[in-house]
Amino acid sequence: MFCTGVENSAPTLDGGRTRVDQMESCGHYRRWRDDFRLVRELGICHLRYGPPLHRTLIGPQQYDWSFADETFAELRRLNITPIVDLCHFGVPDWLGNFQNPDFPEQFAAYARAFAERFNWAQLYTPMNEMFICAVFSARYGWWNEQLTSDHGFVTALKHIVKANVMAMAAILEVRPDAIFVQSESSEYFHADDPEAIAPAEILNSMRFLSLDLNYGRRVDSEMYDYLLDNGMTRDEYKFFMNTRLKQHCILGNDYYITNEHRVSADGSTRPSGEVFGYEEITSQYYDRYRLPVMHTETNIVQGPTGEEGVNWLWKEWANVLRVRNNGVPVVGFTWFSLTDQIDWDTALRERNNRVHPVGLFDLDRNIRPVGEAYKKLISSWRDVLPTQSVCLVVPVVPPAEYNGAAARNQRTRAADRTARTATEPQMPENA
Repeated sequence: MFCTGVENSAPTLDGGRTRVDQMESCGHYRRWRDDFRLVRELGICHLRYGPPLHRTLIGPQQYDWSFADETFAELRRLNITPIVDLCHFGVPDWLGNFQNPDFPEQFAAYARAFAERFNWAQLYTPMNEMFICAVFSARYGWWNEQLTSDHGFVTALKHIVKANVMAMAAILEVRPDAIFVQSESSEYFHADDPEAIAPAEILNSMRFLSLDLNYGRRVDSEMYDYLLDNGMTRDEYKFFMNTRLKQHCILGNDYYITNEHRVSADGSTRPSGEVFGYEEITSQYYDRYRLPVMHTETNIVQGPTGEEGVNWLWKEWANVLRVRNNGVPVVGFTWFSLTDQIDWDTALRERNNRVHPVGLFDLDRNIRPVGEAYKKLISSWRDVLPTQSVCLVVPVVPPAEYNGAAARNQRTRAADRTARTATEPQMPENA
């Protein structure tokens, strides 16, 4: 699945008073028809895309579907398969932030309502980058609740992952053959010196927390103590360990040049740049979870030569092929995003209205060199990969085939399998 995405981050700053809405900043609300046309012109059939949560979920089980109705109807008409991105870093004002214990239930109800209204949509990322969302909101103090405490981080994390789990369960009740692509940041922490080994090991355990909880995998021992020492109850932990939805998931992972870190003896971190790269870090995540992998985000800033993005695309694609040739079932690749972004050079912490030139197209919708290179890559590799696949084909139903007999039979079989799984004894994930 060759893919791109429309950047729809919408966290809040200034104690919740200022919302950073990338769909607005990048002109998507005005130019969504143009954006979808550009997707098709690139030869892309899959798009990470979702309605803006803060404009759609307007109250408890109250929804404004006006924008979603228009945009998703056009995606269906164009036969673009959306990977539906339901929450991208921010919640509606009336819910406050990720410290709110009501968030998981309200979000799951929203996910169900979306699935009922757009029942032809099959692929979902309910909560985008759960680990990063919790870290930036409640550990670094950058967004939303803007906390800098372990207790705040654990609270945000457990609410975010619970929301994701409950949303998956709700969607499956409507669309039993739904597939969930966990777009999660793939991180690594390098020790600067012997004194930094212990804090680096802690951080390298912490990076797995969101996915461990999401997939019902027992966390590392020091992380179990950490969670319980900072507000997670044993009953809350048992909820995650009883999760049985892993079989519906693809391990989507994101890799940027900022994903690797140097750790000092005092536990502080700073960027290391690319040291291991996508291949090594992805192998670590795959060894832990044993799920099909999709590279769900990457980009780099276009610099003065115009070739920076082209070279990074080549490097990431070479890493994807290396992972695949090593026997990891890789099912997709994504350059994120379709267009340039605004203010991501400061991780959306400041409102400078500064263009972040990482898109396949600029904000005037002119194609960048990396866009041309990605179009050529897709054309060159699309027909070659299926003949050399180490993975069975992902059973994705394109929008145009939703009402076909084969698609209906697939949904029926999926519902039967889910019913059987619910009554079978559960094997501990890492017993």
